[in-house]
Amino acid sequence: MMTSEEEAAGMAALSICESLVIAMVEKGLLTVEEARGVLEDAAAAHLRQEMLEPAIRRQEMAVRFIERLALQVNAAGPYSRG
Repeated sequence: MMTSEEEAAGMAALSICESLVIAMVEKGLLTVEEARGVLEDAAAAHLRQEMLEPAIRRQEMAVRFIERLALQVNAAGPYSRG
């Protein structure tokens, strides 16, 4: 079972990654397609792992977080100065 400190660290890491991926897309450092590819690879890595039931649920939750980030990346798109 994770401690509160570990859970907080995980939440912080997720927030940082979300911000970085979205900023990279908005600044044109990654295309939306490249960002989605990275996120799809990350999700697939979680799905390939063989584990017991409690760990499987955590992996599935991780995949849902990654999929939600992919939707945010799609909505962000590159920033264009008009």
